[in-house]
Amino acid sequence: MIARPLTPFQAFDGIPFSLCADELIADLGLPEHRQRNAAELTEFDYGHSVFRFQDSGRLEEITKRTPVLLLGTIAVPFASLGSFVRAQDAGAFERAGFLVSPRYGLAFVPDEPDWVTALARHCLPTWRAMDR
Repeated sequence: MIARPLTPFQAFDGIPFSLCADELIADLGLPEHRQRNAAELTEFDYGHSVFRFQDSGRLEEITKRTPVLLLGTIAVPFASLGSFVRAQDAGAFERAGFLVSPRYGLAFVPDEPDWVTALARHCLPTWRAMDR
């Protein structure tokens, strides 16, 4: 199983939130798809990963298939991630079908395949404001 490390609000699977769009393209090449999403972010879709940037080039979200999430020394299988987040993050909330964890800086759909979105800290107010 693929295990992806998350350092909340700092890095996901070794990719720092300080990465800019130009650096991403230099590292991975051009994405398979590039589009604007409903949240007014530019998505770079590489198939295995999706990166979302503000117009300024600031990285907002990183989404990857994550069968196992590594949080420090804790390995959490995706199938248990929902119950783990609900037990460990009293501030967790649901928006647009996603379970969002402010403590761990992530969002995911518990009943869907194992895609996890790591969030930059400044994204949390936007997630809180959705679907209200």
